[in-house]
Amino acid sequence: MKRTVFTAWILAAVIFALGFFNIAKHGTFSHETRVDIPDPGMSDSAVMIRAKIDGTVLEMNMDEYLQGVLRAEMPASFEQEALKAQAVAARTETFYKIENGPSGKHPEADICNDINCCQAFKTVEAAHEAWGQDVEKYDAKIATAVRETDGMTILYGDKPILAAFFSAASGQTNQSGDVWLQNLPYLQSVESPEGEGEVPNYYSLKTFTEEEFKQILLAQYPEAKLEGIAEKWFGEVKKNDSDMVISMKIGGVDMKGTKLRAMFSLRSAAFTVSAEKGNIVFHVTGYGHGVGMSQYGANVMAKEGKKYQEILQWYYTGVNIGPYTPTTLAKQG
Repeated sequence: MKRTVFTAWILAAVIFALGFFNIAKHGTFSHETRVDIPDPGMSDSAVMIRAKIDGTVLEMNMDEYLQGVLRAEMPASFEQEALKAQAVAARTETFYKIENGPSGKHPEADICNDINCCQAFKTVEAAHEAWGQDVEKYDAKIATAVRETDGMTILYGDKPILAAFFSAASGQTNQSGDVWLQNLPYLQSVESPEGEGEVPNYYSLKTFTEEEFKQILLAQYPEAKLEGIAEKWFGEVKKNDSDMVISMKIGGVDMKGTKLRAMFSLRSAAFTVSAEKGNIVFHVTGYGHGVGMSQYGANVMAKEGKKYQEILQWYYTGVNIGPYTPTTLAKQG
């Protein structure tokens, strides 16, 4: 009797399981009890973008576009994990542009190759001409960096971030508010490991005659008083923790370090300036605006064994790395 009851229970369980499987198989499982699966994002090959390259708007998929950005923005000789970090940063920056609408500088395109607006881009032909005998190796590294991070995006609050990057830090990165108008929570100051042993021209000099310096500065600040001996032209200097000049008083006028960097074409705003034997000399450390990911710093971290996710989460505070589908593309789909 007990054996019969037991057998009946087993048969009932099997019949129930088969019925459940059949319901799920034919798609009639009720919406209320369906288990949601997180959006896996879109593959790069499925994302079409409009890129304005040297004045011409080209339509291409994200995979092709990102390879062009990597060829232009980071040396292909860098470590593979650094290249992956750069690929994810470039993808994120592109999604950020798409989500926030086209720039007034290129309303007909999602993104452009003007580095003062978007990201650089280099064609296969131009890269091959520069790479010489390393063409096959570098082609493979670039393609691998993009495809092994397919769809991966830097997210803050489930949205792509403004994934700023630059060449080399002066020991520490800058928070965005020190360089631009807005201080973003994920663009904060962090230590960066590169130095003169890893970065060409990590320390640089820019020299002007006193007359050249006067002409350049007075064209922007005609109210500045540049009289008497040059040593007395320079007053109070304010710097942040990364040694970036926030402001400097010259000729009695407060000037932003970023403005001085642009005026005198300095490699970064981490500088000192002095009057030396009839010349004005800038001593500069690092290269770039200093916000976000340092590319040379990323390469040092990759050499130390860090993965691209670790690199990105070091330079971008409080972020997650995961797949993402732009809302505009999701709506089109």
